[in-house]
Amino acid sequence: MFAPTHPLQLALGLIIWSVWFVLIYSVLSVGCAFAMPDNALSPFNWLNALLLVLTLLTTALLAFFAWRCWRVPAPPGNHHFIARVAAGVYLVAAISTLAIGLPVLVLPPCF
Repeated sequence: MFAPTHPLQLALGLIIWSVWFVLIYSVLSVGCAFAMPDNALSPFNWLNALLLVLTLLTTALLAFFAWRCWRVPAPPGNHHFIARVAAGVYLVAAISTLAIGLPVLVLPPCF
């Protein structure tokens, strides 16, 4: 099921990205509501650090899956096509994760 040529790979990158997206905004909302950092107006606090770690781990996971799908040898049939398209989807999801997650380096979490 998790072979790089399985059709599930075509959607798994966006599913992982969606779960990450919901998770970081849930952590942000709960963190600001119940355990606001002392320096909430500065980007350097424990909440932004946690969000950055989640972002980097998710990006690394998506990049690994993209690399794994891209390296599939070209057998006869359409399995190579599925792996290449899945690699592209994983790569787009990884870039999107960074684009949405890296502003925690400069923006305060509970502004």
